[in-house]
Amino acid sequence: MVWLGVDLGNARVGLALSDPELTFAHPAGNIHVAGDYFFAIDEVLNVIEDEHVDHVIVGLPLQMDGTEGKSGKKARRWAANLEKRLQAESEDSDSTEYQIPQVSLIDERLTTVSAHRQLFEAHKASNKHRPVVDQQSAVVILQTALDRTREQ
Repeated sequence: MVWLGVDLGNARVGLALSDPELTFAHPAGNIHVAGDYFFAIDEVLNVIEDEHVDHVIVGLPLQMDGTEGKSGKKARRWAANLEKRLQAESEDSDSTEYQIPQVSLIDERLTTVSAHRQLFEAHKASNKHRPVVDQQSAVVILQTALDRTREQ
């Protein structure tokens, strides 16, 4: 069992994968999207297939008061599009063994702040954060989901 964490950004979509025991999240790279993260869906589908992902956790950027703004609605639409594509791929698949991964949204408020702090604590120079902060944010998103699952 492997989970995929996704941090949607305007320049990059950060990815993180879990270990098979669903204990730890680790960075899995970025997808460069140049302003429209809907372009990342095909590459995310490839990662899901290549890594045999069972569950996708997408960061939901809520506003500080907990309401869903423009970015939150866009993330919700992205997750719905991913679900539709997964369903279509399942219908096109000849394999009866294909399990459609579950797609969930999780509050991602302050994950970028947390990711920057973790990178700083790892002695990564702040001018080097930008290329890796999205995947580190995906790690935070995924690790939060993994921890919540264990606590239940």
